[in-house]
Amino acid sequence: MKLNWAERLVVNNPGRVFEQRAEIRWLRKRMPLQPGALVLEVGCGRGAGAGLILEAFQPRAIHAMDLDCKMIARAEKYLSPHQKERIFMHTADLAQLPYGDGVFDAVFGFGVLHHLPDWRQGLAELARVLKTGGSYYLEELYPTLYQNFITRHILLHPEEDRFTSSHLRAALDAARLSITQAVEWKPVGILATLVKLG
Repeated sequence: MKLNWAERLVVNNPGRVFEQRAEIRWLRKRMPLQPGALVLEVGCGRGAGAGLILEAFQPRAIHAMDLDCKMIARAEKYLSPHQKERIFMHTADLAQLPYGDGVFDAVFGFGVLHHLPDWRQGLAELARVLKTGGSYYLEELYPTLYQNFITRHILLHPEEDRFTSSHLRAALDAARLSITQAVEWKPVGILATLVKLG
């Protein structure tokens, strides 16, 4: 599901970059990447996260994808020519990723799954393209944050089959994605590192 005008304002502001920088620092301390890693970022938006991932983790390459071609166009302008030597942007649907099985060493998703009508399918696709032993870096929000009295009238999200902490954790287990470290505030969301089991 594409973002509406209000969510574009939320994710495309300097405060969000500051927040992502802190989250990426936390994630890297818990699970650094091996040199030469091939990375996928889903729901990359204007590319700020991909730039921060490149700086912090130094992967060989990042495939940054978003469903919204307008966001990919913004990323093309936002990222520097030097960054774009290792960040490759694509318009694609998380529910049907255009990659083979077990291609990526790591996958990053910052607040993406809760935008998918079929979030379990998106999670299955993330697990499919991730190598066994690969890393999944997850930031997700729970409905109490985005479907409360105020935000449900401003932000655009699917309304049916939304996940809480227990639903998300059960789906992660089903996808063979094991949490290694997490910080969670159940009314708001979760930040976690995970490993794909064999």
